[in-house]
Order: sequence, then C-alpha cells, then structure tokens
Amino acid sequence: MYKHIKHSGRWLISHKDWKANLVFMLGGLAVGLVAVLMAVSSEWANHTFFNMVEKNEYIPFLVSPLGFILIVYLTRKYFPGAEGSGIPQVVATLELGHEKERSILLTIRIATGKVLLCIMGLLSGASIGREGPTVHVGAAIMFSLRRFVRFRLYDMDRVLIIAGGAAGVSAAFNTPLAGIVFAIEELSRSFEVRTRGLMLAAVMMAAITAIAILDNYSYFGEINAVINVKDAVVPVLVCGIVCGVFGGVFSLMLIQGSRWVAPYRSRNPYVVAGLCGLGIAIIGFYSGHLTYGSGYEQAKAIVENTGEIGTDYGYLKLLATVVSYLSGIPGGIFAPSLSAGAGIGAHLAQWLVDYPYGVIVLFAMVGYFSGVVQAPITAFVIVLEMTNQHELVLPLMITAFLAAGVSKSICKNPIYSTLADNFLPDDKKIHGKKN
Repeated sequence: MYKHIKHSGRWLISHKDWKANLVFMLGGLAVGLVAVLMAVSSEWANHTFFNMVEKNEYIPFLVSPLGFILIVYLTRKYFPGAEGSGIPQVVATLELGHEKERSILLTIRIATGKVLLCIMGLLSGASIGREGPTVHVGAAIMFSLRRFVRFRLYDMDRVLIIAGGAAGVSAAFNTPLAGIVFAIEELSRSFEVRTRGLMLAAVMMAAITAIAILDNYSYFGEINAVINVKDAVVPVLVCGIVCGVFGGVFSLMLIQGSRWVAPYRSRNPYVVAGLCGLGIAIIGFYSGHLTYGSGYEQAKAIVENTGEIGTDYGYLKLLATVVSYLSGIPGGIFAPSLSAGAGIGAHLAQWLVDYPYGVIVLFAMVGYFSGVVQAPITAFVIVLEMTNQHELVLPLMITAFLAAGVSKSICKNPIYSTLADNFLPDDKKIHGKKN
C-alpha cells in the first residue's frame, strides 16, 4: 500500500506527467472552442440557406449543384482526406501503426478544410451534420499536440486520437458521458486504465468549454415523454424493429452506394457532385423545403410537437442524407440520422395512438440512430443526454440494442469501420480485401 501511495505521489509531481495532463486539457479546450465555432457557424449557414429559399423556392436548383461542385473542387485540390463524415478517417488512423501514415489523415490543414467545407455544404442545402466533422477535427487537433510532450506510454498517439474524437462528440452534442461511451464503443473498443484519466480530462474540458459559451442546454429541447415500463413493450418492439430495418437499409445504401459511385466519382467528380446537388434540390422541393441542412430545427419541432412536418419527412431525409454523402463533400450523418429517426417516429405515432407521442418519437430516434451506427450504447446515451429523459433509460436501452441487432441482419458490418477501409491499405483493412 505504501509503495502504491509513494508511486502515485511521484506520478502527481512528475514534470512529464503534469505536462501530459496539461496537453490533454488544453487540447480539450481547443476542441471545445472549435466545436462552438462549428455550432454557431452551422446554425448561421442553415438559417442563411433557408432564408434564400423563402425568397425564392427555386434557388436550390442553382445553388445546390454549383455549391456541391465547388466544394468537391476545393476538397480535391486543397483538402484531400476531408471528404465524408470524418469518423471513418479517425477509425482508419487507429488501425495504422505509424505516425507518418496517421498524419496523412489528421492534419490541421484537413481540420481547417473540414470546418470551412462543412459550412459551405450547409450553405448549399446539403443534408449533413457538423458532429462527425467535429470528431475528425478534434482528433486532428489532439494528434497535432503530440510534438509538445514526450509520453512515457506506448502508442500515446492512439490515445490522443481517441481523446480528440471523444471530445468532439462531447462538445458537439453537449453530452460528456456520450463522448466517453463513444470513445469506448466506436473508437477504441477498450478503455485502458493507464490512459483513462487523460481521455476523461480532454472530454470534460471540451464539454465544459462548450457549456460555458453556449450554456447548458438540451440539444433537442424539452420533451414530455413518460410511460410505464410495462406499457412500453409494444412501442419498444415496433420502434426497435422498424427503425432497425430503416437504419440497416440506410447503412447498406451508403456502403454499397459509395462502392458503386466510386469509379464514376473518380472519372467525373464534378458531374457526380452536380447531379447529387440537383438531387438534393429535387428532394427538398418535394418535401416542402424541409430536408435541407442538418435537420436540427425539424427534429426539434417533431420532438416538441410544434409545427407541421409531413409523414414522409423521415424517409425523404434518409434519402437526402444518402445523396449528400455520395457526392463526396465533407459532412456528417449524426444530426441528419437523428432527424430522420424523429420523422419516422412521428409517422409511427400516428399508428400507435394509444401511446404518448413523445415516447414514440424518442424510441424511434434512438432505434434509427442505433441501426445506422450499430453502436447501441452510444446511441441511447446520446439521445438520453440530449433530451434529459432519464426515466426512460431501460426502454431506450432495449430499443437501441434491438434496433442494432435488426440492422446487423441487413447490413453485416458497421458503417464507420466499413467506410474506414476506403482509407486503409489492403493488408490493414478491417473487413478484409474488397471483392
């Protein structure tokens, strides 16, 4: 016992260990500040685009194709590696063992491009979110700090990447616990005792920074959703199965669609981008101009049961998100998936009239999101923290696990690790070589 206390005391006063803690805390602070910047600028971009649509409902048919083409040009010319969500890139770097290989996908240049191009995507009406890009940016920021301290532990670069990604989730959603769970379930698949304090320091500092600037808020506002556990059986089964199916279909469309469009995007990237932009304009026009952007406002309106959202919104949002991703522009799928899940829940609520509307929407959100990412713990913790509905822990958890199981029967491999293979050499692919 004495030896343990003596060793702990030496660890606390060690110059190198204090420097390591300081690096992680300052890194978390930086990630939190960037997350706030992305949150504010994304909201501005969303509102700016919708203001343009209010003035002229046909403007997306011009702005979206041209915007997509410009974004793809800038991505290919100045920011290669910034395309897509960003989480697959982070997952890929964790499979790479050398600093030189990792640094290709985790540079400050890519992080800067990710922020700028994501905002441009929202200004073009793309159905994308800022949360996935925030994970990529967070990992890049933390990884860049490795040069300021020599760590004693093996492969501390990996810990920096995981901590940065987790801090990104924490700050983007204002959900500290979700950031920690995301690090364990989606990134590291384990949680080393030796480094958990450093990761927690980064995650908590990022969350505190975001909360200090943006205030402590519920991401989707307040919701009145209460149900007895015994009465929740039917909603859990319906939402878990139905939303698990749609989540699996979405993932399969994204994975197979990416493979199918890859040769066309390689030969004619700007034609593909323009056609995808046109597709976004068509879907948006048909939806009554609801499917543009991250879907945050629409999801909040559904959750709070305010405003008029059509029953087909969730399915059109799903399609718009697929089209946006296939274009090759930077942008995440977290927020659009939660919005699509809320839309599907609003439709299911019309059939499950004997159950509280808010409960059905929440179960559908967690079910669809879990079906998409196949990370059930992360899914239900994110929704739980975003809506502050702690009374529904058990049914939300069951819905998430049920949906993830159903999704796996449709899409065998998780979406992020599968897409990460696009950034890995054949001998390091997570799911083996392509057929």
